Order: sequence, then C-alpha cells, then structure tokens
Amino acid sequence: MKRIKWNILILFPVSLMIISAGSGNYKKQNKGKAKAKDYVVAVYYFPDYHVDSINERWHGEGWTEWNLVKDARPRFKGHQQPKVPLWGYFNEADPKWADKEINLAADNGVDVFIYDWYWYPKIGQFLQQGLEQGFLKAPNRNRLKFAIMWANHDWLNIQPATYDNNRIKLANGRVSWSLWDTISTYIVDHYFKQPNYWKIDGRPYFSIYEMINFINGLGGVENARKGIELLDEKARMAGFPGIHLNIVAWQIRNSNVREIYGVDTAMTMKEILHELGCKSSSSYCFVHHFDISGAGFPTVAYKDALNANIKYWKSFISTYPDILYTPNVSMGWDASPRCMQSDNFGLKDYPWTPVLIGNTPAAFKDALIDAKNFLDDYNPSHKIVVINAWNEWTEGSFLLPEKRYGIDYLKAIKEVFGNK
Repeated sequence: MKRIKWNILILFPVSLMIISAGSGNYKKQNKGKAKAKDYVVAVYYFPDYHVDSINERWHGEGWTEWNLVKDARPRFKGHQQPKVPLWGYFNEADPKWADKEINLAADNGVDVFIYDWYWYPKIGQFLQQGLEQGFLKAPNRNRLKFAIMWANHDWLNIQPATYDNNRIKLANGRVSWSLWDTISTYIVDHYFKQPNYWKIDGRPYFSIYEMINFINGLGGVENARKGIELLDEKARMAGFPGIHLNIVAWQIRNSNVREIYGVDTAMTMKEILHELGCKSSSSYCFVHHFDISGAGFPTVAYKDALNANIKYWKSFISTYPDILYTPNVSMGWDASPRCMQSDNFGLKDYPWTPVLIGNTPAAFKDALIDAKNFLDDYNPSHKIVVINAWNEWTEGSFLLPEKRYGIDYLKAIKEVFGNK
C-alpha cells in the first residue's frame, strides 16, 4: 500500500501478530441475512507483486514486494512472521494467476477489486501491469468488477525502511494540469470503457487517495474543481452520465484545511468536498482512524481498532450527511516486513508501528457483521463495504490463502454477505 501519513504528536510503530484472540464469549448478532446484490463488497488490491522496471531501477533486477514478504522475521515473542502464501510468490501480471484470483474472490462473495493505481511526474505509469496484463487479460475477468483508486501520494524509500528515519522521496505525487489532462484521458479510454468497470448509478467510480496532493498540485480548490470537471466531461463524451468521485477519508478533517494551497482557513472541509463534487468517501485501513501510537507496543488489540473505526463511521455520516460513506473493514495490520530486518524493532513513524493482534477469522467475521449492521441502520442508496485488503502482505492485511488460516478470511465474507 501507499505511504501512510500519521497525524499524531508522537511517533509509533505497528506490526501484526496473530494470536488466538477473539470475538469474546458471545456470538455477534447479525441483524439480517444478506441477500445477493443487497450489498457490494469491494476489496483493495495492491499491485506490487510483479516485476516493474521502475522498481528494478530502485531495488535491483527482478525485485517485487514478494522480496519483503520472504525476508520478514519475527520481531518479538509470538510474532507470526514470515507469512507463507499457499499459492507461492506468484506473478500477478500473468493472466493465468489473475484467473485464479478472480475465481477465488468471486466464489467467496467479493464483487469488486479496487486497484491502487499510480502515475508519477517524470516516471509515468507505475505498477499497472497487474491490472492491464493480468486482470484485464484473464479469461474470466467479467466475474468481477474493477475500479481504480489513484494512489497519488509521494513514493518514499521504505521497502525496507531503516529505523533512522532517513526518508528519500523517490517520486512526487503532485501532478500538473498538463499531466492531469493526459492521465484523465487515459483513465477514460483504458478503464472506464471496459465492460466490467465498476459504476454507481451508471457513473464510473474514481477514487483519489490524497485529496490535498491533488488540490495543491493543480494550484488550489478552484483548479482542482476544474480538473474533476475535465474528467467528468471526458466521461460524458464517452457516453456516461459523469463520474462517481470518491475521496479517501483519511485527509477529510477541518484541521487539514490549512494545508491546502490558497484556501481561506475559514473554509470547511464540507465546503471543499462540495466544491469538488465528491459523491462518496471510503477509508483505506483501520489505522487511519485509530490512534495506534498511544495504544501500546509492540502489540495492540484488533478489537480496539475496530471499535474506534465504528465510532468513526457514525461520526462521518453525522458530519457529512450528503456524502455516501462506505465503511472499511481491515483484516489486520503488521507493517514490520517493510522495516529493515537488521534494525532493532522499535516504536517510530511508519512502518515502525505496532501490530494488531487477535485478528482471527472469527474476529474478522465479527467486524464484517458490524459493518453490515452499520449499513442496515444507515440505509444509504448503495450499501458498500470496502475491505483492506486482497494482498497487502507487507502491511499484514490480506485475504489470499496463507499457511495459518488458509482461505478462512474469505469464507467469512461469504458467510456474512453471501455468494454473488
């Protein structure tokens, strides 16, 4: 996944140790049986498990994120590392493997893969082959919808990250108007027009991870609004009623207004979202809405992170009633594979963060039930849950089969939301 910006007063670390934990001595109450198509289950997909020439420039020939998975070591007693993928260290850009992934996801209630998607100034497209050469060329691709979340954050040298906090920016996430014009045309022509691109009310779903980077790169809120209008107009010219703009929630707070270029600090985040035409918001992972830094080290209870996020879900829909909110359920959190394994494991900035523990398949299922019950109470026009993640192995959040629990996390999705 992308760089995570921690808005905290002290530095902290997270890793993910799985211990026998759980859901307590009661069974979580599911308010109603899920019916097919009542809910949409979307899963984030991090496409760094194929060889990319940019990664080779930075890390050496043949490097992929799998290198970090293989190199991970237990950092404290009981720490479950390294993770052992039952499918091995496969190439996601091979359509034969994409075919297997699609079948596994669709057979267990997943409707959509949301691909983390990258395009940087001076570098160009990055990590696109998993989607373009893998998923889109798989013979069974129409079993799943897909969409993109533009991960427009800066890319830092954190694979692995040393403890000394010597972060070098390898790529700048801000784009100019000229580059945005190019990107927006590419998105419409290569993705929106695909028959299985995810649409909400006929509008192609397009998500932006760093709203502030987007605004500041284009020179302010007014220019950013014009940038969204440009993409919207291109979508209309392609035959759609416009776009469904989603903004990832982690930067949506009034305290961040001061970081936006040219904005009067009296302007509220609600006004900015309205100006941009934001139709929905999602969260990427639990730790965006949970002060894990103050909760302990080296481990923190998964249930505590879940409870903080449930509180956030309710707060968001109260504060932004006109914006559709799609709750996030994270399978876990353990970013220790992205830490330099030869450095002592300590609390600092990302990825030197604590590990969520107790995230068993049963606990994950309880979290899914909480999300479903929230959606039933909220009762929006579209009941969507987003899950972190299909394959964030180096952040400890994955649904792909692993040695310890196999596909039990996927089975939990099917049990709660049904098989589509």
